[in-house]
Amino acid sequence: MAASTPLSLIILVTLINIQLLLLLPPQTQAQTPSAPAPAPAGPVNLTGILDKNGQYTTFIGLLTETQVANQIENQLNTSSEGLTVFAPTDNAFNNLKSGAINGLSTQEKVQLVLYHVSPKYYRLVDLLTVTNPVRTQAAGNDGNWGLNFTGHGNQVNVTTGIVTTQINNALRQQFPLGLYQVDLVLLPEELFGAKPPASAPPAAKTPSTTSNTTTNTSAPASPTEGTGAGGRNVVGWGLSLGLGMLCMGALS
Repeated sequence: MAASTPLSLIILVTLINIQLLLLLPPQTQAQTPSAPAPAPAGPVNLTGILDKNGQYTTFIGLLTETQVANQIENQLNTSSEGLTVFAPTDNAFNNLKSGAINGLSTQEKVQLVLYHVSPKYYRLVDLLTVTNPVRTQAAGNDGNWGLNFTGHGNQVNVTTGIVTTQINNALRQQFPLGLYQVDLVLLPEELFGAKPPASAPPAAKTPSTTSNTTTNTSAPASPTEGTGAGGRNVVGWGLSLGLGMLCMGALS
């Protein structure tokens, strides 16, 4: 009996330890794998978005020709303010007067494209409460050119001073790019407004009439001037006749 006591105690202690292990929380827990972090968003491709939506071929061509597309995409991926772009449809360009775009210089085409870009991200609802005029990236000698926005409810209109059109469709409304369709080309007054009349050239100076007039200060001609030789002949004949008469009187 005494020999079996140590074994009984050992079994008892072992059972107690097993129970304690079952009751106590595990000291280490298996690590649950966390969800993978979302992959960083790729660069925003403005021309790619326009091309995917169709009907913006002319605007894409201008963006590419003027190299404004590269400038915009660089800004989209570096700017903390984002950008807002108003994209005219192909029909909007087709409704322009013939030669309206081709008649512009390269610099004016750049200004026209940049006039459709605001250097800040706006949602449509933001455009209802902005302070007009909203600055664009187009600029001239007088500074940046602006756009004006009005609206009611969900309808937003944009005006340039020459044209007014409704913003009909949000092609993208996620920071850093707000991209909206417009059905008219936004024509800035600085390029398409009435030009002031050209100033008339200065009148040619009229020569003074006194400078070409010669004052005649010579004395009036004597009544006998021009006949002096004839007068002398008459006097000579008279003297000869008188001398002849005297000689004839002496001989008689």
